[in-house]
Parts: sequence; structure tokens; C-alpha cells
Amino acid sequence: MNIKGLFINGESVIKQRTYDLRSPYNGESIATISMADQEDVNRAIDGAQAAFEVMKEMHAYQRSEILLRVVQIFEERKEELARVLVQEAGKPIRTARGEIDRTIATYQLAAEEAKRIYGETIPMDAAPGGENRIGFTWREPLGVVVAISPFNFPFNLVAHKLGPAIAAGNTVVLKPAEQTPLSAYLTAEIFQQAGLPNGAVQVVAGSGRELSDALIMDPRVKKITFTGSSQVGKAIKAKAGLRKVTLELGSNSGLIVEPDVPLEKVIQRCVEGAFSFAGQVCISLQRIYVHESIYEDFSKRFIEHTKQLKLGDPSEETTDISAMISSQELERIESWVTEAVKQGAKIGIGGARNGTIFPPTVLLNVKRDMAVSCQETFAPVVSIVPYKKLDQAINMVNDSVYGLNVGIYTQNIINALHAARKLESGGVIINDIPTFRLDHMPYGGVKESGYGREGIKYAVEEMTELKFVTMKTTF
Repeated sequence: MNIKGLFINGESVIKQRTYDLRSPYNGESIATISMADQEDVNRAIDGAQAAFEVMKEMHAYQRSEILLRVVQIFEERKEELARVLVQEAGKPIRTARGEIDRTIATYQLAAEEAKRIYGETIPMDAAPGGENRIGFTWREPLGVVVAISPFNFPFNLVAHKLGPAIAAGNTVVLKPAEQTPLSAYLTAEIFQQAGLPNGAVQVVAGSGRELSDALIMDPRVKKITFTGSSQVGKAIKAKAGLRKVTLELGSNSGLIVEPDVPLEKVIQRCVEGAFSFAGQVCISLQRIYVHESIYEDFSKRFIEHTKQLKLGDPSEETTDISAMISSQELERIESWVTEAVKQGAKIGIGGARNGTIFPPTVLLNVKRDMAVSCQETFAPVVSIVPYKKLDQAINMVNDSVYGLNVGIYTQNIINALHAARKLESGGVIINDIPTFRLDHMPYGGVKESGYGREGIKYAVEEMTELKFVTMKTTF
């Protein structure tokens, strides 16, 4: 039996306890994965702490060069890595290639940011008593960073944790999602090939429930960065104490479509935002609020474009939508849609599972308290709701426990800026879908959507400590 081992101190560690990793699409066995226990986590943190003594002395240009070599290896192995996403995540191959392209860009940005970790001078004589003194700041690495990543972007969201951590001179213990460990192991091996010291990146796969306390409560861990559900994020925050935490959590992203928008130019983009990777995206378009004067036209066009999406095998070049990540997720979203229909919602298209695939589903006549609206669907389900006035639409978008990315389509700059000020979210996307993200943008949410910011420059700031130094220049 070919068992994939943990990646600890630069070596593969085979465990007796394993689990069978299967394809979300057809259930075929992909690999046998070693499961870490608390002792393995302790060993990984031990090794990361030891490697930090090397990393913190490494010069910025050396860290940058390692990250650039990572970029080069990803470029050389692009198709191979995309195929891994098809296997373990059920991601359609064209979408998978797009993720690898973004991963490459993320590590490139991290390589550049490693050379831009600046301090500043402080005008000490701005206050009485500061005469004949100079003051300045610099940033220092924290130490061991625990990174807990989700299944939906297993290369790029890992890059958003590893890239800035290594750029800043930290070490990382990575806990990937149970469904997507292969991408994490490949990433660690690529870093090793690129010249990163052994122990600077550790990977422990297994049950998050079993490993979480060992990962987040060890006093040697100086930073926890987590992407996942709001429930788990709040539990991590409660246990983290005074240590630094970045939490990228749930969302039910809303979009406002004003009546001055040329629908033929935005419909396809909206369909893409709602259904890309079967809606399993933190900022997937879930709620669309359309002005009543164009509501019928928008809904009809949206449904017609949705019908053109091809469902099927993720390895096929023409596939747009494939399997959801697990049967449990399929059952959950099907029950939510069924419940919404019982409560008065109407199905414009879709609504019932087809094997491992949940088809793109459009819901009409959706009320704010339905689960498909007020909770995070994380599935290919979108609701279209009419509104009368812009402020009504803004209030409906804000009527949520979440606030990650939201969007508005309008040609009126006054309305655009009014919405940008009033919308309660970490990001406001004007004239595009809330699913839009570039990897150097500040990215994170408010309310239950998160705490802290990703985006390489901003993540580096959160993975360093600011130190102030002052010196008296005369005796």
C-alpha cells in the first residue's frame, strides 16, 4: 500500500493510522494519507521552533530568492499541479489552471514583499522632552506560525499563508483540509527543493477536531492564520489568548444591480461569480438585489445563461461545474433548497442533486430569513431579489451577520460612492462581482466574516512585530 506520510523536518513520516482519500467526483481512491496525532504536532512545532533560529537570521534577499525559486518550480510543474486539484478537490481543469496561475502570482508578490518590510523614522522632537533624540521602527518575524487551510483553494490559500510568513522570516506548521492534503505536501516539497531550511515548513494532515488544541494552544506558536467557518474561527479566537490571529471566515456575498446597467455586459460575469467551483468560494455571489424595473429581464437572462453551463467530469476541458466536495455538503444544500421552497421560494432552474453534482440553482421569491439567504450556502445556489430604492438594497445587503466582499453595478458615481460608504463589509467591489479578488489586495471581513487582513503586504504586517528604537544623541 502506498501511504503518503506527514512532512516533518524535511522528511516523510509514515503513520499506522491512515485514511483513504477519494475523488469527490467519482469516489475513486486517490491516495492513502497518514493521520497526525498530538505527538506529531508537538514534533512539528519543535522542528519549526528550531528552524526559526535559522530563518530569523536569513537576509531578505535570501528569503526572496527562495520564493522566486518556488515560483519557477510552480511554473515548470503547472499542469501536474492543476491535475492534483482535479483529483482531490474535484475542481474543473480550466478552473484549476487558473488557481495555479494565481498561486504563482501570490508567491511572486511574496518574493517582492520580502524586500519591502520597511520601518519609519519618528520625529522625537515633536513633543517636549524629545530634543536631541532620534527614533525609528523596524519589523521582526514572530516565530512559529500555525496555518490552517480549507479545501477550496488548496494551493493559493496556502500560498497566502506560507508566502508572507516566509517573506517575513517566520516558520510554518500547516494543517491542510482533510480532503486536500496532496497539494499541501507538494507545496512543502517544492519549498524544500527551492532551498528552504528543513523544518521551516511542516505539514500535518488529519482530523482538525483532534489536532486543533495541540496546534493553537502551544505557547511556542506566535500566530494563527485560519481560513474556514465562522464557528471554528470564533473557537480559535477564544483559545488564542494574546497571540496574533488572522481569521478569514464565512460570507453570503451580496450584489446590487442598479437600473442604469447594460445587462448584456454583466449577466455572464454574475453567472460566473455565482457558480464558479460549484459556489464553494468564500466570496461566491449568493444574493443578487436587482432594481424592480429590470428584475424580470435580469432574472430571465441570468437563467438562460445558467442553462449554458456544462456539468460533468472535472478532468474534461469543457466542464464548468463538477462535484461538490462531499456527500454531506450535497445533502445539506439540497435540504436548504427544499426548505426554502416549502417557505415560498420558487426555483428558476436547478434545485435537485444529480449524483455527486448539485446543479446551478437560481431561487426567486426568497425571504431574508431563509437559510439560503441569511447563512453561507457554499454551494451553486443564488437568490435574485427585487428592490425599489438604492438604500433599501443597501439595507438588505447589510442585513447579515457577514461582511466580506459585496458589490454594486451602477454608472452613477454618486450612487457608487454612497453605497461604498454605507455597505458594511471588508471590501466593496464597484462594477464587478464580489467574487473579484487580486492577490495583493487587502482582503478580509467585518462582523462574522473575519478578523485581520490577507493580501501579501498586509499579511506580512500581521506576521511581524513592530519594534521601536530611540537613541539620545548627546550626553
